Amino acid sequence: MQPLAERLRPTTLDEYIGQKHLVGDKAILRQMIESGHLASFILWGPPGVGKTTLARIIAKQLDRPFYTLSAVSSGVKDVREVIEKAKSNRLFALGKSPILFIDEIHRFSKSQQDSLLGAVENGTVTLIGATTENPSFEVITPLLSRCQVYVLKALTNEDLLELLNRAITSDPELNKLTICIDETEAILRFAGGDARKLLNIIELVCSADQKSEIHINNQVVTDKLQQNPMAYDKNGEIHYDIISAYIKSIRGSDPDAAIYWLARMIAGGEDPKFIARRLLISAAEDIGLANPNALLLANACFDALQKIGWPEGRIILAETTIYLASSPKSNSAYLAIDDALALVERTGNLPVPLHLRNAPTKLMKELNYGTNYKYSHDYPNHFVAQQFLPDEIIKESIWKVQENQAEKKLGDWLRALWKNRY
Repeated sequence: MQPLAERLRPTTLDEYIGQKHLVGDKAILRQMIESGHLASFILWGPPGVGKTTLARIIAKQLDRPFYTLSAVSSGVKDVREVIEKAKSNRLFALGKSPILFIDEIHRFSKSQQDSLLGAVENGTVTLIGATTENPSFEVITPLLSRCQVYVLKALTNEDLLELLNRAITSDPELNKLTICIDETEAILRFAGGDARKLLNIIELVCSADQKSEIHINNQVVTDKLQQNPMAYDKNGEIHYDIISAYIKSIRGSDPDAAIYWLARMIAGGEDPKFIARRLLISAAEDIGLANPNALLLANACFDALQKIGWPEGRIILAETTIYLASSPKSNSAYLAIDDALALVERTGNLPVPLHLRNAPTKLMKELNYGTNYKYSHDYPNHFVAQQFLPDEIIKESIWKVQENQAEKKLGDWLRALWKNRY
């Protein structure tokens, strides 16, 4: 018998749960499907949020030939064979470009991705890639430039509850049982926004209990999952739970916990580059200006891994992990860029003040571009007060100095310069 997650896989957009920003009313992918004009794209998001399902639904609704490859088990030869099949498909001659779905496209090597370029460029296939990794790191630039990237989000609790209700009311096997949902906190917490994980938990709880009436509550779910611990799965599932615990341990300044979770990932065969990238992000997001050397060390760690390889690379990861976990913390840069983006969203494309604009042409000079700009290095301390923000937001304060020694020093210096700011 098929797993519950496969039995409940939706076949239409109306059955699809979540990702309203992509498939809801007037959303970009729904409009693309309804218009029948499908361009190549990559779906980026965590496991269990509907990437494969969405690709299948699109192919079905557009009546396109659908070919699928897994980057884990396919090579250049497989890619070329699929492209030849696509060319010979009768619907290709009718202008219906076959869809090539590549799961875990981030695992394709450069040569494998290169082999796709021609077919995507000339429309032999419409590529839909799925990845849990940032495509800007893992997908080659020429292929990325030919594809739009759409970000899928972890399912909300409301999405998961809708799925839970659908499972117990519409699945023929579960319909044979009387299932009472008494509490949902534990099942939602363990699912963590992952539809497949939620359905696996339901199936585990129901198959483990031989009674015809089954109560799903926090205690039952917790007990059943503790009795069936999941092994580390670097392709998804607990992979994201472990990396979350790792980063939160670094953020929480607990080097013992951080090094433990690092060991769990290493023992599970995690890609060292994946870990190193997370360290780079943590150095900027969680440590930031409290210790700028953290970013330098994290970057050196990433570079050193490329040179040293494995297993010695584990020592480099351990050194960086302990250093980051032991460093003072600040998220002021992270908050500042988010606040700045929110300000841009709120205020739109404000004009650059005239004195800050370049004036490479005579006309621009006549329009006063660059007039009255003061060159900072011509003044004491290489500073002179002048306006750098657009008029409309001149009083906005974006970067907030946090309580750590390094930022206090920066704040003191800026206050000495600007008097009434910072």
